[in-house]
Amino acid sequence: MSVNMKTKYLGIELENPVVVSACPLVAHADTLRRIEQAGAAAAVMPSLFEEQIDRDESALADLFESTTDRFPEANDFFPEMRRYNDGLASYLKYIEESRRKVSIPLIGSLNGCTPGGWVRHARRIEEAGASALELNIYFVPTDPDETGEEVERRYVDLVAAVRDVISIPLAVKIGPYFSSTPNMARKLVGAGANGLVLFNRYLEPDLDIETLAITPKLNPSTRVELRLPLRWIAILRPHLDVSIAATSGVHAAEDVVKLILAGADVVMTASALYHHGVDHIRKLVEGTRGWLEEKGYCSVAQAKGSMSRVHAPDPAGFERANYIKAIVEFT
Repeated sequence: MSVNMKTKYLGIELENPVVVSACPLVAHADTLRRIEQAGAAAAVMPSLFEEQIDRDESALADLFESTTDRFPEANDFFPEMRRYNDGLASYLKYIEESRRKVSIPLIGSLNGCTPGGWVRHARRIEEAGASALELNIYFVPTDPDETGEEVERRYVDLVAAVRDVISIPLAVKIGPYFSSTPNMARKLVGAGANGLVLFNRYLEPDLDIETLAITPKLNPSTRVELRLPLRWIAILRPHLDVSIAATSGVHAAEDVVKLILAGADVVMTASALYHHGVDHIRKLVEGTRGWLEEKGYCSVAQAKGSMSRVHAPDPAGFERANYIKAIVEFT
């Protein structure tokens, strides 16, 4: 009996749980077709950035120009985006064209951190044919006067603002740095999120000691990073009725299996495709199918969440006890 690999994400039935996350690979039509042919169940489009939309509309242009004399280096932090996307008009056109060329669901992506006029363009992404929208909230608090409650309110207000202008499903991609991740997850769902993507990778800047410049550094994920979403998906799955997507550290079929067992509806990957090529998707899908078949599972649905916190033989393994055991055994 063959394994049923279908899963549901954001209310959309997918052929399998492997999804390509937002990355430059998806920005090219030829590669997008190859992604579909390799077996990806869906793809998240490259992100449109809040700053980019505002600048396209000249909302920030005057601000940039007014500070040029005082902080000329500040313009370097808003680089030319053409290698990633060409701005709103081209982005919408690309979604429309891609929708005709591939049959897999395409998930639009907005990246921002403050409610504002840019949010209304979520509707235009829906109208262009996106099956769902992923809101990537990338925010690093730096103001000591801003409380944790205020930071959380910023997230909730942004989700509510986007939810208010679209009718398609909304996934929210967040980082792991909340005082209470389960409580924050509940608030985001209450604000209108149909799913959560765990987790955003906060890219750490570096310092060039020769030029005394702050330099951005993007390092592909490693398999070790899988453990963070693995833990929180296992903890959150019993408490959330919405979709959960796992991202970061997914490089092998074994990683896909672990995250499904923890409770993920889908598993997103990008770095592995840069390491191994787009055809690696096929290995992820077939490797997952092979494992499920070997262990006697008839479907992805049957396996999903079977090792979440409430179903695991040792639930404390996801909590403090795991830390103590690891330290003692390492010593």
